[in-house]
Amino acid sequence: MFRTPDRLFRVLAIAEAITWTILIAAIIARAVGAPGVVVTVGGGIHGFVFLAYAATAVLVAVNQRWHLGVAVLAVVSAIVPYATIPTEIWLHRTGRLDGAWRLDATDDPRDRRWYDRLMRWFLQRPWVLAVLLVVGIVALYVILLLVGPPGGK
Repeated sequence: MFRTPDRLFRVLAIAEAITWTILIAAIIARAVGAPGVVVTVGGGIHGFVFLAYAATAVLVAVNQRWHLGVAVLAVVSAIVPYATIPTEIWLHRTGRLDGAWRLDATDDPRDRRWYDRLMRWFLQRPWVLAVLLVVGIVALYVILLLVGPPGGK
C-alpha cells in the first residue's frame, strides 16, 4: 500500500485534514449542547493522527532529501486546519515526492551518512520501522495526555 513515499505522505496528509473536520465538528457540537467528551474524543483522534503525520513528514523528508525548510513547512502545515492538503499538492507538483524509498546505497556521498544508513536499514525492515513508529507515537501521545490538552483545562 505504501510502496512509495508519495503514497504514504498523501494518505497521512488527507487523514490529518479529515481529523481536523472531526475536531471542528466536535467543537461545534459542544457549543450547541453536546457533552464535552465529544471534543475530548475528537481531539484525541486528531492529536494521534497529527503525530503520525509529523513522523511521516520527517521520514519522507529524510528519504527525499528535502531541505530543512521544506521539512519544517511540511510538519508545520498540520497546525493550520486543512493545510496538509495544499502542502501535499505543492510537494507533488514540485517533484519533491517523486521517487521510491531509498533502500540501497548509491554512489551519492550523502548515502554514507550515518542517518541515511540507519534509514535504509529500517526501510529494508518495514515491520520493524512500523512498530518503532507506532510505539514512539503512542509513547509521545501518552506523555502529551499526561501533560494535558493544549490551552490547559
